[in-house]
Amino acid sequence: MKKIVVALSVLTLLTSCVSKKKYQDLEARNKETQDLLNSATVKLNSCLEEKAGLTARVEGLRDHNETLMTTSKNLTMLTSKGAENLEKSLESLKEKDLRITRLQDAMTRKDSVTLALVSSLKSSVGISDPDIEINVEKGVVFISIADKLLFKSGSYDVTDKAKGVLAKVAKVVNDKPDFECMVEGHTDSVPYVGSGVLLDNWDLSVKRSTSIIRVLTNQLGVKPEQLIAAGRSSYIPLVSNDTAENRARNRRTRIVILPKIDQFYDMIEKEMKKQQGK
Repeated sequence: MKKIVVALSVLTLLTSCVSKKKYQDLEARNKETQDLLNSATVKLNSCLEEKAGLTARVEGLRDHNETLMTTSKNLTMLTSKGAENLEKSLESLKEKDLRITRLQDAMTRKDSVTLALVSSLKSSVGISDPDIEINVEKGVVFISIADKLLFKSGSYDVTDKAKGVLAKVAKVVNDKPDFECMVEGHTDSVPYVGSGVLLDNWDLSVKRSTSIIRVLTNQLGVKPEQLIAAGRSSYIPLVSNDTAENRARNRRTRIVILPKIDQFYDMIEKEMKKQQGK
């Protein structure tokens, strides 16, 4: 037992002496290793952060590249559509210019034909009285006759002198059997004063219209189905009713010849051919 105790004591002493040295060496090596590990860890983390940054940048560049490719495709499509739309716009402008040119030509022809048509009507019926006006507006022929040629003041009885004028109007109407003719009575603004069936200027204007229609149909051979009676009273004056002369101008009967559109253009075409043949 004593031998064992002595042996253990010697072993412990030897071990204590050797371990201290080794421990110090191991401690130094451990510290060095730990420093290397710490340095490596720092570098690793730095590399990992740099890798993450590069990865994000690569992803960003990839997304940007895809965006650029999409934008490029869209721009190509827009450019193509823009060129197509521009071409369509140019074609539309050309068509509009052509239509405007045609309309201008048509208006020029219409103005010349209108003058020719009025002249033709005047010459065909021999009307040259300044109290009788003939004009054409928008395909409608208007023959306006001053009331002093047709009626006595305040009366709706047609005078004998008027029948000669109405005979010329009847010739115009009878030459166009497919046209309708509206006979419009117009008065001045002086209120009608009288007795009998007439109450006011409305009655007087309509009664004058029907009186002329009876002469045209009963005595001058115009078909009744061609005629329309109308009274406008004093509400469509040519001029202001402020003087006796102006009131006389406003008292009138207007014969409105209403052709169908195709008939009117046929009449224009014939007149144009007549003018070209001169």
